[in-house]
Amino acid sequence: MNLAFVFPGQGSQSVGMGQALAADFVSARAVFQEVDDALGQNLSGLMADGPIEELTLTENAQPALMACSMAVMAVLESEFEIAVSAGGFVAGHSLGEYSALCAAGSLSITDAAKLLKLRGQAMQKAVPVGKGTMAALLGADENLALQSVTAGLVEGVCQIANDNAPGQIVISGSVSAIDAAISKAQELGLKKAMKLPVSAPFHCEMMQPAADAMQEALAKATILPPKVPVIANVTARPCEDAEAIRSQLVEQVTGRVRWRESVLWMVEEGGIDTLAEAGSGKVLSTMLKRTTKAAKGIPLNAADNLEAFSASLRGDA
Repeated sequence: MNLAFVFPGQGSQSVGMGQALAADFVSARAVFQEVDDALGQNLSGLMADGPIEELTLTENAQPALMACSMAVMAVLESEFEIAVSAGGFVAGHSLGEYSALCAAGSLSITDAAKLLKLRGQAMQKAVPVGKGTMAALLGADENLALQSVTAGLVEGVCQIANDNAPGQIVISGSVSAIDAAISKAQELGLKKAMKLPVSAPFHCEMMQPAADAMQEALAKATILPPKVPVIANVTARPCEDAEAIRSQLVEQVTGRVRWRESVLWMVEEGGIDTLAEAGSGKVLSTMLKRTTKAAKGIPLNAADNLEAFSASLRGDA
């Protein structure tokens, strides 16, 4: 098994996330306590009991998803003696890149929690509600998406925000521009182009105020070289230089999440055949099935699948 650890982004949150791990493992509870202490907030209680509307707020969802991912990694190491170095790479989708960096030892859990809280707040404040939006172009290839974006640019800001998997591209920008892009996509024959229920137009140039805030915060943050290479969202290539990581995290706020390219690079160039998805849900494992048949995804979020994963690494299964 040639392994990489991957970490989910916003949208994977759910009430009850991480609670089975916390009930079973002291190491998971320690991670949740560290995040609560870092933020001065009972985030673990919100994760456990909701309400989902509050958990889904960007400033809560981002550190919560990181906490859940890091709880998985803590349990793997403490209970199953599986370290991040068991994988050849780490990668995370959008905010999941912070989880990946934390797992690889570049960021502390405390610093990652504080940075993600700020990132969520800054992204929400960057654009007034109702001025920006995002849309999914389902079934679109990059060429059709680019034609749609070009039509949108006539009306305002319009960019590809997420290239998640073949046939799953998300665009972001001003409301009028996204409306124009959707119309163009439908004109080109795309059957499914729909706005997403998001509170801001993430990963486009309208997020520049948030990028500025993160640049200031990241300039003060301690970032160490990762124990294993981190595949950066904005380049879809591995990075091991701390200063490059710092600048890529700033660029990521307004830049495209090149997830499809990242996965294909790990599989085709990095020789990876298994992506272990550490954290809430199984979104990345599902997207992997659309991207390549040369690798499998393994969601890791509860005692039973962690035990099965450990057994597979030992050769017991």
